Amino acid sequence: MKNNKLLIFLVDDDAVFLRLLEIEFHEHGDFNIETYATGELCIENLSHKPDIIILDYLLDGVERDVMNGIETLDKIKAYNPEIPVVMLSAQDKINVAINCMHHAAFDYVVKSETAFLRLQKIITTIFETKKLQKQLSWYMERM
Repeated sequence: MKNNKLLIFLVDDDAVFLRLLEIEFHEHGDFNIETYATGELCIENLSHKPDIIILDYLLDGVERDVMNGIETLDKIKAYNPEIPVVMLSAQDKINVAINCMHHAAFDYVVKSETAFLRLQKIITTIFETKKLQKQLSWYMERM
């Protein structure tokens, strides 16, 4: 039997940031969390059906020849375009954010002391939107 907790994938090559984010999610919500240090590992585990993926933009801190965040985002969207992906980056540059949006990211968050609060708000928005979509589908089926 599947529990009703949301499954969130956290994908970041910065082990310390990844662990801090995981701790924040466990302390402030009832989530199942899976963490991955590379885009490749994230892609290999998409069959676990994450509800949301929080994905680092660069992903090249440990190994240089791994997929970057945009390449990983493209593969996630090719696998299932319905999975909301929130991009994270230490870069506070508008062109980076725009690039992420062009690749169908749901949103873009700069790594900072307020990153977790922004992520919480985005996750709430994603699930309110999904709930409304389900209600609308249900209503349209009955018309």
